[in-house]
Amino acid sequence: MWISSPADKGVLFMDRHITLLDGAMGTSLWALTEDKQPVWRYNMLAPDLVHQVHRDMIAAGADMILSNTFGANGPEVKRTAYTVEQAVREGMAIAKDAAQGKAKVLLDIGPLTGLLEPYGDIEEDECEEIYAQMLEAGVKEQPDGIFLETFIDLNMLSVAARCAVRYDLPLYLSMSFEKVGKTMMGNSVCDMVEALAPLHPAALGLNCSMGPELCLPVLKAFRQHTDLPLLFKPNAGLPQMVDGKAVSPYTPEMFGRDMTPALAYASFVGGCCGTTCAHIAALRDVVRHEQG
Repeated sequence: MWISSPADKGVLFMDRHITLLDGAMGTSLWALTEDKQPVWRYNMLAPDLVHQVHRDMIAAGADMILSNTFGANGPEVKRTAYTVEQAVREGMAIAKDAAQGKAKVLLDIGPLTGLLEPYGDIEEDECEEIYAQMLEAGVKEQPDGIFLETFIDLNMLSVAARCAVRYDLPLYLSMSFEKVGKTMMGNSVCDMVEALAPLHPAALGLNCSMGPELCLPVLKAFRQHTDLPLLFKPNAGLPQMVDGKAVSPYTPEMFGRDMTPALAYASFVGGCCGTTCAHIAALRDVVRHEQG
């Protein structure tokens, strides 16, 4: 039976149904290019390649894809001749055109490279303005939801989430955790749940970090603290240097195998750094097998 999410904002998921997210846009694009640029720039420099990665992820089975807008924030974009409006709207438009209604498109937003006060020099009001600008641009392209990911500072994520919740769109919130079960800034799973569950997100969880096996205890900790739907988007392991290039140690088959235990806890699963459309296809096969 289909039920609405706790947010009651039109997100649907079936009891024990698992929604497949996409894999890594950044490392997938870099594998296709010689000139390594900040990934959001490819929306203007090589839109066909961005389109191709989205199409490949959907063909591999992704039910939801993330726009190529992760780092397209004011402090980064202002170093170029582009604008936030241009970078974000182009990223959203490319994703929606690639999806053609076959997959949901989520506006993807990541953390700032600087830190909030008192650890850095970014004031909270400034942080809010930066995220408000990204959100305003992205929402003009009518995303199916908003995905805030890879945050290590709960305060920064909270600022971004409070901006995002104003749009009454399904909200997916994800942080990057270390092996010890805390982020680099010392935030725990319990901290995240207590701070963000009141916003009624469509899902909470983790991405990036490590490979599936090492991330699994963190995912289990989420289930101990909340009954909200969980999302799980780990890396394809820690990269290893081979002939001067960073290579993922996780083959698609290994990734699918090690993601299997997560299916008992997570409603939204995919991959982060190092995961290709082949990794997502392997995960799709595992999900189909587990769901019968």
